[in-house]
Amino acid sequence: MMKTNFKLLATFLLSIVVLASCVQDDDFDIPNTAPQEVNLDGQVIGIGAVQADFVQAQDFFYNEDTFNFFTYDDESDDTATYMEGYVISSDEGGNFFEEIILQDKAENPTVGIKLLIDVNPLFTSYEFGRKVFIRLDGLSVGLDSGVLTLGVQDGDRIGKIAPSLQSQVIVRSTETAEIVPLVKTISEIKADVDEDEAYANQYLNLYLSVPSVQFTQDDVNNGITYAGETSDEFDGERILQECNEAGTDVTNSIIFSTSTFADFKGLTLPSGSGSIDGILSLNFFGEDYIINVNSPETVNLTGERCDPPTPFFTQNFEGASIEDLVANEGWTNQNVSGGSVDWFSSSFNDNTYARISAFNSGQAEADVYLVTPAINLDATENETLRFDLEIAFDNGNILSVLISTDFTGDASTATWTDLNANIPDGPGSGFGGFQSIPAVDLSGYDGDVYIAFFYEGTDSETTRYHVDNISVAGE
Repeated sequence: MMKTNFKLLATFLLSIVVLASCVQDDDFDIPNTAPQEVNLDGQVIGIGAVQADFVQAQDFFYNEDTFNFFTYDDESDDTATYMEGYVISSDEGGNFFEEIILQDKAENPTVGIKLLIDVNPLFTSYEFGRKVFIRLDGLSVGLDSGVLTLGVQDGDRIGKIAPSLQSQVIVRSTETAEIVPLVKTISEIKADVDEDEAYANQYLNLYLSVPSVQFTQDDVNNGITYAGETSDEFDGERILQECNEAGTDVTNSIIFSTSTFADFKGLTLPSGSGSIDGILSLNFFGEDYIINVNSPETVNLTGERCDPPTPFFTQNFEGASIEDLVANEGWTNQNVSGGSVDWFSSSFNDNTYARISAFNSGQAEADVYLVTPAINLDATENETLRFDLEIAFDNGNILSVLISTDFTGDASTATWTDLNANIPDGPGSGFGGFQSIPAVDLSGYDGDVYIAFFYEGTDSETTRYHVDNISVAGE
């Protein structure tokens, strides 16, 4: 059995995928001749059983740095074994090449797989929705760029089935089903999974409808194409952003991938928001989620965009320390407990941010305010506050975001109201990475307001916070 890096196995066992490619000559029609009634000479199993065979072939306890292919016996005298599935890919538009993506059910699918075969085109025989049976005898299942893949073993990889074996390996049924996309948001697709689980992201290699998405404003403004730019070598990769529930914020993203051989590569990206129906996969390196479509007709971005309004107050802490902001730009950094803990500037990977922690302070109380200068809300409506936050070594949620209309320089004498910002928990050890906090509503205020990031530490509650990219925007 062939072996490769275990990290890729973990990606599969946490995910299963598809790699888009190409088709150049697609001037074909679906044959009018209906497939004959299927009369199989063996047992039929599902895609889930094939995946389970692969997983069970792995020796997790003794070979943690390798994975094994699983090969089905090719014994012509015995009963054959077939895998059934529904075709969800089409190479008619050129975005797939010499591969068929199959899922286990036409509606509410649970598992998918890629089949490699050295035949082009494929849509003329195995159209979208066609139920097929794959004769498994002699075939191997393994990983190809993190994708669960069925084909023939070719050294240390899964290779393509020879054209001469096409009719023996793939049997068309008489059924062509309506494929009902599984509706999943980007947030649901990218939700955390337990790395100890053998089956991770169940949505990979499935036909999905991804709602509430749009291409970036920069790509739209610049008239960027699907995959027709000079910088696109094999695939054009564009960022799809997710709108929040209110439809006014961009909170998550995924890669939209198009082959440079696709017929529609030269089309400009649609400017609106909406949904996209396509196949969830991983990129060539098996690291990042991508969406592949069979046709631009399933890119339904005709609604209004959900870009947040342009901010009129921003601070990213680049180019000026906290001390400079206090001295020259009206900020306040005040420990009302009288101790030594305060907010200060810190940098990592060329990014500067405001940082605070009471670790090793020895203070029974460390109540510290970082207060913005006055922000006037008279000229706008529906204002929101946004900021990025990283949490590290969490041993208590001790950060809140407050607002005051009567602050005059001393935080202890001002009237403060909690804005109920959604401050999440962080890791108990190590760093959680920056994340964008959901927009905080300021629409009930006008005139001059002051925003405070209020830290309430002690010698036992010492959670470390990094605050960055503070902005206030309105309409």
